[in-house]
Amino acid sequence: MIKVGESSLTIEDVVKVARGNEKVGLSPDAAARIKKCRGMLEKKIKAREIMYGVNTGIGEFSEVALNDEQVKQFQRYLIYNHAAGIGKPCPVEHVRAAMLSRINVHAKGHSGCRPEITQTYVDMLNKGVAPVVCEKGSVGACGDLSPMSQLALSLLGEGESFYQGGRMPTKAALEKAGIPVPGLKARDGLAAINGSNLITGMGCLELYDCERWVKQAEITAAMTLEALLANMKPYDARLHELRGFKGAVTTAANIRSVVAGSDLVTGKLKVKVQDAYSMRSTPQVIGAFRDQLAYARKQFEIELNGVADNPIFLPESDTVLTGANFQATPVSMPLDMVGAGVAMVCVLSERRLNRLLNPALSAGLPAFLTRGAGMFSGLMLSQYTADMLIVEQRILSAPSCVQSIPAAADQEDFVSMGMNAALKTGQILDNARGILAIEMIAAAQGIDFRDFSVGKGTRAAHGAVREAVKHLDEDRPLFTDHNNMSEAVRQCKILEAVQNEIGELKSSW
Repeated sequence: MIKVGESSLTIEDVVKVARGNEKVGLSPDAAARIKKCRGMLEKKIKAREIMYGVNTGIGEFSEVALNDEQVKQFQRYLIYNHAAGIGKPCPVEHVRAAMLSRINVHAKGHSGCRPEITQTYVDMLNKGVAPVVCEKGSVGACGDLSPMSQLALSLLGEGESFYQGGRMPTKAALEKAGIPVPGLKARDGLAAINGSNLITGMGCLELYDCERWVKQAEITAAMTLEALLANMKPYDARLHELRGFKGAVTTAANIRSVVAGSDLVTGKLKVKVQDAYSMRSTPQVIGAFRDQLAYARKQFEIELNGVADNPIFLPESDTVLTGANFQATPVSMPLDMVGAGVAMVCVLSERRLNRLLNPALSAGLPAFLTRGAGMFSGLMLSQYTADMLIVEQRILSAPSCVQSIPAAADQEDFVSMGMNAALKTGQILDNARGILAIEMIAAAQGIDFRDFSVGKGTRAAHGAVREAVKHLDEDRPLFTDHNNMSEAVRQCKILEAVQNEIGELKSSW
């Protein structure tokens, strides 16, 4: 069980809860902090102290004071009004990640909600109730108001939820799960929605997947380098240590590990004095992406463990602070760069693919990796597919953090558009699996035409590719190969096979 409020959450904790259904509990200290903060808030309400979103409207209506009866009803209407998304439901794992993120905000003891609100989310995670939340609608400022409001409808026993494999009214799901409906009182609704928790949850899962994808990108590069008889001097540790970038040092080390024992590195094969950039600058390019991933991980874990809310209540000094800790820019900006980084590594992959297929560049490999050139076209069309996926990635790589459109009568006149970053980074990564899969297929085909001993890791990777895709002797429809290989990349089958053979590849975070 993960005890929220006991220690800092990690990206791995989010994965365990969102995908692995690990149980969650509030630490005693966290429960005490939530209760103490609520006590402070209730005293201020009784004293009729003006507090944003408690006894005032929100956004452009922040100067409108509410009377006692309105305070009682306001939180319900707040959730109704803000549940304004559109589109298909978010994957359940995204919703679960968002719930864990919000629970951890409450656990800091600065949100002012009743303990029952946080506990309801804990119970829903533990019993598998996941509200139906539209993917689109958040602008990533004032938090993910729209999707988090759909999630918060569950606190009223309203909306829909996924439960035990079915989709049903949330009220029915909560009844079946034995979870009481807490309802909403003063502050509860805003405390449930005023943070960028869906972006944070999605980003954590995407970073986790990117960190595994990049290792497979290194394995794929190693396979291609072997197939193209590369000069391996550009992978010497001393070269990268002299420059000093940790990501490049790590990438070079991983590729050396994969090709260790190969005839390519023992001097048995004649190689060029210097290869093309797409072959010799792989550590610098993938390494730069690794460095960006390390920064993004740091930012997301800060956000995951920070107080992202508004207003924020400080019980120790009896202070209420209004601000903009819901603003998603600190995480959406690095997530933009992660998406662009994935696309960049894919461009490099496609350039190596081109060298495998082009007989003028492939160091003696048959044209398009087929013995029957003319009658057969081999993997010619695979490059077309990779190119299409890359162009889509490039379109999606435009940064969302500069795309602000003012809202709420210009009260909310700068927004992060962080949900766009989260959605498009997921799409970029999905395409990246296909692009890497195609290079893997081509690299394995190229290795089939060589008669030297490849590295131990390369051999394991080749075997994993052949588990998914057979050697292309005669032309056949390639879409099945592409999809099967892409799924193997998604499941990290190649990474698993290589690490089982040579041990863990290095990380740089």
